[in-house]
Amino acid sequence: MESAHLIVGLGNPGAKYEGTRHNVGFLVVRKMADKWVGGWKEEKKFKALMSQVTMDDQRIHLCQPQTYMNRSGESVGLLCDYYRIPARKVLVVVDDVELAFGQLRMRPDGGSGGHNGLGSVEQHLATSEYLRLRVGVGKPAHEAGLTSHVLGRFTPDESSRMTRCAEVAVQQCECWLRHGSQRAMSEFNGNTDFPGEQTERENT
Repeated sequence: MESAHLIVGLGNPGAKYEGTRHNVGFLVVRKMADKWVGGWKEEKKFKALMSQVTMDDQRIHLCQPQTYMNRSGESVGLLCDYYRIPARKVLVVVDDVELAFGQLRMRPDGGSGGHNGLGSVEQHLATSEYLRLRVGVGKPAHEAGLTSHVLGRFTPDESSRMTRCAEVAVQQCECWLRHGSQRAMSEFNGNTDFPGEQTERENT
């Protein structure tokens, strides 16, 4: 039987971190579960909240690691070992302060860029050749305020825009599953703050 896909949203568990910029990964995978009709269940053996869904007859494991950001790779490694999921079928959704707010950038490989969550994933997979989807949360006004920026909550206006961004991120992931990463990158990488909806790409 062909192995399933694994989509991991990075973030920090607990009410203290709900709605923060660092938890954008959680937001996106929750949107996926909502759209693909999947419920969440705590799986202690994977140190994660898990949702198993199906899209176009493809099995997909959605994951929210509950280990805190800098140990996110523990869940990813455990899941890949247990379900025998190769790195090429892993997608990690993560916040990125180097991208303008609301931008999406999918890449098939690369370094961690100093992101502790990606660094942990790379360590536990023993490779950097897995797909990652970076979601832009913008830079703070002063570099010294980086930690407070990523751990800060969205303003009401930002929250509305990020909800839109997360919805487009789900579309990009659907495109990846149906057509591969090259098409998903070509059609979706960039700014998601556009008023019109390109419905053709959802149905092709």
